[in-house]
Amino acid sequence: MSRIGNQLIRIPSGVDVTVEGAHVTVKGPKGTLSQNFHKDITIGVEKDSIRVSRPSDENEHKAFHGLTRSLLANMVEGVSEGFTKELELVGVGYRVQQKGKGITLNVMLSHSVEIQPEQGAELEVDGNTNIKVSGIDKQVVGQLASQIRRVRPPNIYTGKGIRYAGEVVRLKPGKSARRA
Repeated sequence: MSRIGNQLIRIPSGVDVTVEGAHVTVKGPKGTLSQNFHKDITIGVEKDSIRVSRPSDENEHKAFHGLTRSLLANMVEGVSEGFTKELELVGVGYRVQQKGKGITLNVMLSHSVEIQPEQGAELEVDGNTNIKVSGIDKQVVGQLASQIRRVRPPNIYTGKGIRYAGEVVRLKPGKSARRA
């Protein structure tokens, strides 16, 4: 019994879901997403909801049941509301600038790092130290935010670096704290 897989997905008004075998297309006010799913998983569209079911209790079918439902729910939410991730630059001299559709990071490296958004994602700079990644595909938004954070992850001793908004970085004590 899958708790996630058995939940219905509500389709908001303005969103159109088309199922052709294992291929699903979701159209909404923000855009269109389509994806192929496992051939054994059954996807049924009712009036205002989507139901995902599996043919048996084999481990493979159980695994794809919940995964398919989560991916479909993310597609519906993405085309209706969209996804955003916010990042903060913490540190003296750390700053970001908008450059066309991309951004330029100055994070105390010997060079500045330029990042261009992937298809389906947008980058927006707020001030000198805040970055907002938004788009309709949750995977693309998360991947781009992770790529930006990877340029200079938070230092565990000083806390400086690029972090997600609201991320708590636990600082380790240095050598002098160990002696006392």
